[in-house]
Amino acid sequence: MENTDIIDGAITNSVLHKANSRGNANHGWLESYHTFSFANYQNSERMNFGVLRVLNDDRVSQGMGFGKHPHDNMEIISIPLEGDLEHQDSMGNTTVIKEGDIQAMSAGTGIFHSEYNKNKDQSVKFLQIWIYPNKKNVTPRYDQITLDLNDRHNKLQQILSPNPEDEGVWIHQNAWFHIGKFDSDFSTVYELKKPGNGVYAFVLKGDFTIGNIDLNERDGLGIWDTNAINITANSANAEILLMEVPMQLESNK
Repeated sequence: MENTDIIDGAITNSVLHKANSRGNANHGWLESYHTFSFANYQNSERMNFGVLRVLNDDRVSQGMGFGKHPHDNMEIISIPLEGDLEHQDSMGNTTVIKEGDIQAMSAGTGIFHSEYNKNKDQSVKFLQIWIYPNKKNVTPRYDQITLDLNDRHNKLQQILSPNPEDEGVWIHQNAWFHIGKFDSDFSTVYELKKPGNGVYAFVLKGDFTIGNIDLNERDGLGIWDTNAINITANSANAEILLMEVPMQLESNK
């Protein structure tokens, strides 16, 4: 569903993906909702949003997980929402990520990794996000940080950027991610970092209004051709992920 009306004088182009319109795969041990085409879910109108290629909303059962599998030339970001996820990779990393942690991998020339639910008594929920890089065949790398969840109360906490010296993890792309957790009726403005970028907003919890578009839990809204967006929480403890990304794939070097 595309909207080309002006919203609050700022947003001129947008695409709305309601939660119940996403692709769904239920393998018993894994239930995954796909905002964009992935595996057996193929939708020619849902291939990507700019360089944002994959946004998977995954639930993994107790003690289960993804066996070792390969990736290359992709920036892969994992955001745990509940539970503990154990990660192992061909770079020698063995780590556990949980709510408040952010994990980023540059697959570059090629890596293998596995992901398992660390717990035997609860499921784990996490977002797996793939971003096309602006450099191909880089040396694979791994990054993981733990954030202070209080720093996202009624403000947008930066969790990812293109700059290793900046807040959050970093990737090979001119992208910035933020998470905010807001009280009901709290409003803020997000100003884009780079001209020509767009923003994909994904509601983690609660209800929001962006411009004049109402969003509910797990809805996604892509916005481009704007310098800023107005965001208002319509419920208590409403939580949102903003992913600012280039709208065009930059020439890979």
